[in-house]
Amino acid sequence: MDLAQRVKSLTPSSTLAITAKAKELKAEGHDVIGLGAGEPDFNTPAHIIEAAKRSMDEGQTKYTPAGGIPDLKQAIIRKMDRDQGLSYGQDQVIVTTGAKHALFTLFQVLLNKDDEVIVPAPYWVSYPEQIKLAEGRPIIVETEEEQQFKLTPEKLKQSITEKTKAVIINSPSNPTGMMYSKEELQALGEVCIEHDLLIVSDEIYEKLIYTSEPHVSIAQLSDDLYEQTVVINGVSKSHSMTGWRIGYALGRRDIIKAMTNMASHSTSNPTSIAQYGALAAYEGSNEQVEEMRNAFKDRLNQLHGWLVDIPGVYCEKPKGAFYLFPNVKEASSSCGFDEVDGFVTALLDEEKVALVPGSGFGSPDNVRLSYATSLDQLEEASKRIKRFIEKHQS
Repeated sequence: MDLAQRVKSLTPSSTLAITAKAKELKAEGHDVIGLGAGEPDFNTPAHIIEAAKRSMDEGQTKYTPAGGIPDLKQAIIRKMDRDQGLSYGQDQVIVTTGAKHALFTLFQVLLNKDDEVIVPAPYWVSYPEQIKLAEGRPIIVETEEEQQFKLTPEKLKQSITEKTKAVIINSPSNPTGMMYSKEELQALGEVCIEHDLLIVSDEIYEKLIYTSEPHVSIAQLSDDLYEQTVVINGVSKSHSMTGWRIGYALGRRDIIKAMTNMASHSTSNPTSIAQYGALAAYEGSNEQVEEMRNAFKDRLNQLHGWLVDIPGVYCEKPKGAFYLFPNVKEASSSCGFDEVDGFVTALLDEEKVALVPGSGFGSPDNVRLSYATSLDQLEEASKRIKRFIEKHQS
């Protein structure tokens, strides 16, 4: 049977591929340190787990509205008002089966065949694939490492055509951890308003920031940008709830209505029990969330210092998320590898350290390391990487 062309064009996830190989080696008894995971290594806070259990005991195990339970929508609305000063109505919110599903559904209702979406590189691996699944065209725009991998207004303008429909802004970013300032967002927003581009603002890492600078949503900068922006967020990263699969989107009523209609024919609704857990996440204490953030901040400071001490490894220090995205081209070349992908494969084979090659994120000179693991593991991984490079250089 001939499969649909849309799936034939998909690029396999480099993150899942390296994680699968690391798990295979670990199952064979090898001491593997996996730095590929895009999820916190902390368990979900206890009060959230208890709320989910309670919801089952109370019989909240049936279908819910396709766009999410009203109480959770209201909690999300209060969160946006509290954190960003943004005001939304219930018909401007959809709760989805993870933030990934919010993005997927948005592209499905937004894009016609060959519509273009501007995707700054480095990018999260699923952005281009989801756009292609909606029969759109991802327009990859290279950014500069010296400018912290940020899209500039000039590069944005140069990439716009009559087919351009939207641009993705991910701040803090996966894979780089970099964060746009208010001024940078304002400048990008002016270009989007001028050219009537929808802004897809992926803010899933907004609670994992390690500087005194606040997270800024581009939607809060003006009434025009509020109308022009769909905010994507969720509880996966902020509350260590990756497996619960609760995300959401906020934006114009016509867009949210279309997304809700589509969800009703795909997922029916997000899992009822997970929704009550997410409700507790936004209504309960943030003490454990802050503990997790402080642990990530400590790991970032330590791991960054260890990495930049390795010959041929260069790394901007990020401000958020839980990734480092060092440039290892010099180290890779000095070790005799033509491409960083080969360097990553050999590192896993020889030293049993799993990194994700930057080629999957549109940046082939880099690698992504997740510091969502213990400091002991991070220190040992750094020693192994340094040993591997010194061995191959000699």
